[in-house]
Amino acid sequence: MNRNPLAAAILATALGCTAFAVYADDTPAPQNVPYSAGTLKIDVDATDIAHRVFRVHEVVPAAPGPLTLLYPQWIPGNHSPTGPIDKFAGLVVKANGQTLPWTRDQYNVYAFHVDVPQGASAVEVEFQYLSPQDMRQGRVVMTPEMLNLQWNTVSLYPAGYYARQIQTDPSVKLPAGWQFGSALDVASQDGDTVHFKSINYDDLVDSPIYAGKYFKRVDLDPGASTPVHMDIVADDPKFLAITPEQVKIHKALIEQMYKLYGAHHYNHYDFLFSLSDKMSGNGLEHHRSSEDGTPTGYFTEWDKSWVMRDLLSHEFNHSWDGKYRRGADLATPNFNVPMGDSLLWVYEGQTQFWGQVMAARSGLWSNDQFHEMIAAVAANYDKGRPGLATWRNVQDTTNDPTIAQRRPLPYRNYQASEDYYSAGQMIWLDVDGKLRELTGNKKSIDDFGKAFFGVNPGAWDVDTYTFEDVVKTLNDIAPYDWKSYLRTRLDGHGPLIGGLASHGWKLVYNDKPSAAIKAAEAFRHTADFTYSLGVSVGKEGAISDVLWDGPAFNAGLSPGMTIVAVNGRSYDPDAMKDAVTAAAKDTSQPIELLLKNFDEYKTVRIDYHGGLKYPHLERDTSKPDTLSQLIKAR
Repeated sequence: MNRNPLAAAILATALGCTAFAVYADDTPAPQNVPYSAGTLKIDVDATDIAHRVFRVHEVVPAAPGPLTLLYPQWIPGNHSPTGPIDKFAGLVVKANGQTLPWTRDQYNVYAFHVDVPQGASAVEVEFQYLSPQDMRQGRVVMTPEMLNLQWNTVSLYPAGYYARQIQTDPSVKLPAGWQFGSALDVASQDGDTVHFKSINYDDLVDSPIYAGKYFKRVDLDPGASTPVHMDIVADDPKFLAITPEQVKIHKALIEQMYKLYGAHHYNHYDFLFSLSDKMSGNGLEHHRSSEDGTPTGYFTEWDKSWVMRDLLSHEFNHSWDGKYRRGADLATPNFNVPMGDSLLWVYEGQTQFWGQVMAARSGLWSNDQFHEMIAAVAANYDKGRPGLATWRNVQDTTNDPTIAQRRPLPYRNYQASEDYYSAGQMIWLDVDGKLRELTGNKKSIDDFGKAFFGVNPGAWDVDTYTFEDVVKTLNDIAPYDWKSYLRTRLDGHGPLIGGLASHGWKLVYNDKPSAAIKAAEAFRHTADFTYSLGVSVGKEGAISDVLWDGPAFNAGLSPGMTIVAVNGRSYDPDAMKDAVTAAAKDTSQPIELLLKNFDEYKTVRIDYHGGLKYPHLERDTSKPDTLSQLIKAR
């Protein structure tokens, strides 16, 4: 909304206040009318893999007069104003063969103003997207073997219109011989240049490309009228090796998701999957595709890679939850209108829930692996999030995409950033237990999923919802005071592990790390002492997190310090475990650590004697085991 600074000053004077000015940019507000000037032509040259530069040429139809071009700021899936404007460079605007001056808006760095001269019917735009050279600059999206093209990074669009009302003709030139996967439909191909069929700008941004030198396409639903493929790029051809049993499991994921929802919201779907230690990992949802990136061993080190195998089930679920059904405050008219994230505990929380349940139902995880993972999640909301127990609630964490934007945090467990994911997962596990209780185990969260997300087969526009819609759907399945039930968990400060008890299980701790803890430690290169000493330690003794007000915290440890020695011996994870175990046997002896803090060294003693503690699930035989029912294949 534009505000007049003079009017603001007059109002302040009338109120007897000090005069002030409220400024806003001059960007036209989006209108839900067609962009009648014509179709945007967006050509991307993605061949400069040596410099990791995407070169863009656009033709933007426009009438003479003022024109504002926008670089996308609020990125779907990020839920935040994270459009990489810092990597946008080299802007040149021309019309009728003449270079036109442009100005960046004083108060909106994503907006560029230009005057289209008389006699012109379009402007030509050129710029470069300077993709990150290493992960300190952001997510690496181009390597000698592969690339990930996200259209929001390589396009400008005219302000004043809903994104879906702007039509585009996109094309991309790839490195010689590279193959690609995308939800976009191909119109024609000229050598290494691919021309895609016309598509509106909203759906274009929702349709990224993975391309690579080493490529494999796997059909996950052979013979189906609505195809589903996995398009894989890898650092080396050997990582593309996928066994028939692995293909069968991924096919089962499609089958199980269809049995859950009874409908799908795409005309075809592509898992865009990178196996790379060079291009950054990723997990980003789209309506008809998903960007999925893991280290190289996903298939070739199957037994070791299981901890990350809920990635595809999570992102696939988003086609229903997040892309088709979407919180009303997230469904903005274009990519430069601020999003509201209040319902991310549904969007991400229920998807986190289904991502793990579907990993078990499809066979991506065994039942034991699911139990170990859910125990690790539950422990966070039993003992591992002191911030949620004291000053913050789950609802407030839905603001974190804007607050923190996934930057590293000094005390993650106390700040409770983005806990709407896994805390939301625990809330939905609790909801499933309550539905079963209210209906004598005749209804479950499957019924909610089908009623709320499994509607309008084939549609892939956006169907918005509110908190009241969630409550109504639950009430239609099993009448109850669902509004208070949900608000107590979203706005309160209690533990969120009630769903375990309602399913016939309880959370326990012992001195044996589960396979999930071991796998997570190996993947993150950490040693996890969260529930004993209250510290997580990374490579070479670097402290990555310290549990707020835990034993290590109270002894003076903080993230950023390095543990040099344990009880007089050089630090390694086993030495730390031995020290914790010894202190449990001899309660007179504290654990002694030599710490490095900047260029200073100090010795601290932790008077902890509780032994090693790792979370596990244990059956409560006084109740039915409905958790096994939940994860059983349909």
